[in-house]
Amino acid sequence: MQAKNMMLGLLTSAILGGGVAVGGYKLLENEPANAAQTTLASDPQVRYTSAMRSSAYAAPEGLNFVAAAAAVTPAVVHVMTEYKAEPQQMSHAQMDPFLRQFFGDQLEGQLHGQRQPQSGGEGSGSGVIIAANGYIVTNNHVIDKASKITVVLDDKRKFDAELVGADPSTDLAVLKVKADNLPFIKYGNSDEVKVGQWVLAVGNPFNLNSTVTAGIISAKGRSIGILNRDQPTGIESYLQTDAVVNPGNSGGALVNTSGDLIGINSAISSHTGSFEGYAFAVPSAIVSKVVDDLLKYKVVQRALLGVHIQEVDAKLASEKKLNTLNGVYVQGLTDKSAAAVAGLRMGDIITDINGVPVNTASQLQEQVSRFRPGDKIKVGYLRNDEKLSANATLFNASNTTAVVRELPAEAVVSYEGAKIGPVNARLQNSLGIEGGAQITGIKGSNFKETGMADGFIITRIDKSVVRKPADVQAYLDQAKENSGALVEGVYPDGRKAYYPIGRE
Repeated sequence: MQAKNMMLGLLTSAILGGGVAVGGYKLLENEPANAAQTTLASDPQVRYTSAMRSSAYAAPEGLNFVAAAAAVTPAVVHVMTEYKAEPQQMSHAQMDPFLRQFFGDQLEGQLHGQRQPQSGGEGSGSGVIIAANGYIVTNNHVIDKASKITVVLDDKRKFDAELVGADPSTDLAVLKVKADNLPFIKYGNSDEVKVGQWVLAVGNPFNLNSTVTAGIISAKGRSIGILNRDQPTGIESYLQTDAVVNPGNSGGALVNTSGDLIGINSAISSHTGSFEGYAFAVPSAIVSKVVDDLLKYKVVQRALLGVHIQEVDAKLASEKKLNTLNGVYVQGLTDKSAAAVAGLRMGDIITDINGVPVNTASQLQEQVSRFRPGDKIKVGYLRNDEKLSANATLFNASNTTAVVRELPAEAVVSYEGAKIGPVNARLQNSLGIEGGAQITGIKGSNFKETGMADGFIITRIDKSVVRKPADVQAYLDQAKENSGALVEGVYPDGRKAYYPIGRE
C-alpha cells in the first residue's frame, strides 16, 4: 500500500511539472505559431531571416561606409522614362544574346539601337546630380528614344527633365532639371583607384529607391565588347566591381569611401538579367570629359591617334621577334593621321601616353579619349628595342583639328561629292524603318564606283544604325580608320542592298 501511494505521488508530480512547463511556454510566446506562416504566404518572393537584437559592434577604421552613403544618396536620382508606340521591326541588337548577357533581358527595351514596345512603355534607371543647378549624368541607354523623362529626387520631389546631350560611344547622357540648391556629388580621380579598393554602388535597382551596396574594384581598363558592337567609335575601359548592381542601377553612382564619384554604373555580366558577381562602370575621367563636351558643344569632341593596333602577347612576340610583352603593337596607320604625322610607323610598340602605361587597346583608347582634336600628347614607343617618344597633335575623324558641331537631324549633308538627306516619315512607315539617310548625286561623287543608285536609303553602316544624315558622315569617316565598311540599306521600292566601301 505504501509503494502504491509513492507511485501515485510521483505521477501527480510529473503531471503538475508538465503543466507548469506548458503554461510558462504559452506565457512567453509573443505570437500565434502560424502567424509567420500566414505572413509568408502573402508574398512568396519574400523570405524572413531570424530576429535580430541590438549590439554594440563597431566597424574597423576604413570599413565604415555610413558617412559616404549619407553624403551620396541624396544626390542619386531615379530616372523614369516613357516611350511612344512606334511599330517597327525588331533590331539585330535586341535579339543579340551577347548584349543580353551584359545588360540583362529586363533592360532589353532600353538599349541604344533597339525598338521600344509597339504599345509604348516605361523604363527606369538612375542618375547622378553633378551640379547644384540641376545637371544630371546618366547612361544613354537609360533615356535613348524616350518621349518623356522624369527625375525623382531622394526627397521624393519630381521634375520633368530635358535631354542636354547624349554620347552613344561612351553610353553617357546629360539631363537638366529646373531646380537650384540640389545636393550633388563631386568627381573623384578614377586614375587613382586601385584594384582591391572598397567602393559603393548607389542607385535604384528594381525601383527600390536609394539602394546602397558595397564591394571592391575587381579590375581596371576592362573591355567587354558591348558598345563597339553597335558603335564603331565605342569607348570601353570600364572599372569592374563586385558591388551588387542590378537592372535599374544603370546611370547610378560608383563612389569611393570618401563619397567621390569614380564611375557611372553601366552594365552587368549576367545570364539571368540579374547580378551574378561582376558589374562595370564608366570611369570618372571619361565621364567628366564627355559631360564637359556635351555642355559646351552638344556633341563629344572625339580625338583620334589614327593607329590600327594589336595587344602584345606571347604569340605575337614570337611571330614578330619582340623582346617585350608590354605595350600595344602598331599594325598600321591611317593616311595623314596624327600618328603618321608624328612619325610613328608600322611595327612600333606604343608603351605609354603622357607617361601613363598602356598595355591593352582599351587602356590606349581611354587615354586618348580624354583629349580633343588639336590637343597635343606625348606618345612613348619602342622601335627595334629602342625607347623613343613623339609629340602628336590629335585630329578628328576628318583628320583636322576643327571643332565638330552638332547638325540638325533634318540637315542635308554633302559628303564625298554626294548629297545625303533625311527620309520622310511616310517613306519610313511604308518601308518599316526608323530614320535612315537617303543618298543622291551619286554619279558625280566618290560613291559612283560602289554600284549604288540615287535614292538608296542607308540604314546601317557595319554594326551601327543610321538614323540621320550626319550619322553617315560620322560612321564613314570612322570607317577610314578601319579600312572600309559595309553599307546596308533599302531602295524606296523595298529592295534591300549591301555595298562594301573601301574594302578589297
